Amino acid sequence: MTLPATPGQPASWQRLSPRMLLVHPVHEVLRQLPLVIGSVVLGSATGNPWLVALALALTVVFGVLRWLTTAYRISPEEVQLRSGVLQRTVLSLPRNRIRSVSTDARLLHRALGLTVLRVSTSQQTGGDGEFALDAVAAQQVPRLRAILLADSLAVADLEAAPGRILARWHPSWLRYSPLNLTGLAMILAALGITYQAGAAAALRNSSLLQPGLQAAQRFGPVAIAATAAIVVLTASLALSVLRSLVTYGNLVLRRDADLLHLEHGLLRLRENTFDMRRLRGATLREALPVRVFGGARLDAVMTGVNGAGESSLLLPPCPAATGKAVLADLIANHDAASGPLRGHGPAATRRRWTRALAIPAALALVSAVVGVPVWVWVVLAVATVCCALLAADRSRSLGHRVSGGWLVARAGSLERRRDCIAGAGIIGWTVRQSCPQRRAGLATLIAATAAGFKRYQVLDVPVDLAWSIAAAASPWVAHNRWADQPAPSGASSSIDGNNERTG
Repeated sequence: MTLPATPGQPASWQRLSPRMLLVHPVHEVLRQLPLVIGSVVLGSATGNPWLVALALALTVVFGVLRWLTTAYRISPEEVQLRSGVLQRTVLSLPRNRIRSVSTDARLLHRALGLTVLRVSTSQQTGGDGEFALDAVAAQQVPRLRAILLADSLAVADLEAAPGRILARWHPSWLRYSPLNLTGLAMILAALGITYQAGAAAALRNSSLLQPGLQAAQRFGPVAIAATAAIVVLTASLALSVLRSLVTYGNLVLRRDADLLHLEHGLLRLRENTFDMRRLRGATLREALPVRVFGGARLDAVMTGVNGAGESSLLLPPCPAATGKAVLADLIANHDAASGPLRGHGPAATRRRWTRALAIPAALALVSAVVGVPVWVWVVLAVATVCCALLAADRSRSLGHRVSGGWLVARAGSLERRRDCIAGAGIIGWTVRQSCPQRRAGLATLIAATAAGFKRYQVLDVPVDLAWSIAAAASPWVAHNRWADQPAPSGASSSIDGNNERTG
């Protein structure tokens, strides 16, 4: 690997590692598996086994041609990727738009000392627009990562920095794995694929079904259904734990100067490197089952990184104290990370109770009019209690604070979120009121930013406090004459960083 060319000097194209010749043919065979299977079926039916060899040979040749036609180069202004066998494609990214660099090494890559390097910019792309180098030598990755992220950072300083460990995976984190539906989703997906493949019809006509039918007649359908449910639940829990172990085992979150480095995975090693200068905050996500056992997940709010999915993940479900400690370290504000929040008053609380109990009350009224069995009233009573508990939890969760230039907003129950957003990264504000909010004297305050989900809400704040919250987080709002003028009834009012108002 060569360093970027100096200004005025053309950069040379660099070919990927020759060991890629052992990776791409295998990947092409897996990618064209339907074609290979079709060739096997056709060859067996026509008595021409050479069709299988021809399909495999063409797939391998195509993989070799991909290596011959793939190259990259790094110049002082941009990084380019040239690829394509039948159609040549050149993808160019300005270096000053690079926000993060990630690597992904499957078992075959790791066995050959290779990895896939992906570059993320401020605009998310996918498919043909994804900038991925598959595959580069693993020993080149640290230097290449430093060069790509060294817009204004000294590469030598990055390599010399000792790095500070913010969090490290612990086996006790596995206790949060069974609290999601990942294992059940895997089982349902496997059953769906099996059914589509015709296994259900084959099982119906096989001798394996007879013992099951005999057991159902002997013990009854209820006992068989209960046994099947226990087996599925046990398998779901085991798969969830296994997936978490394989995906997040050996996780290490480290900060090197102005870079945040995350690596995890037992079999498939993944590494993400984020530019801390692009950090605009973080979100502590607490799903209800995980929160009951004292857990939370931490996601980054960063320009160029999508706010959902695995791309923004910093910590998987882990002890909430660990997540809050890492959050406080990243934003350098302990109060914003775990300090108490300001409630939104009795009107916001009433709104949560009203929305939670409206449907049970309507169902109870209909049941009283038409007449229903006793068991329906029992189910309705249980549902009403659950809705009341949900309303109480949502009321306790609702709150906000502005501390040290950070806006903190918390809301939700089934998926409670604590969003910590840097005031300096907020580029616009919107105050929005629905008809029920107008009657209650409440409003939703929306902070617009170029990072994460792009918009972060402070739900159901008293309308007379909305612009004061915005002014506390963004001082430029306090000097804006539009903030003192309320929006017309039934409309939304917005202010951006150019002191312009819409609404």
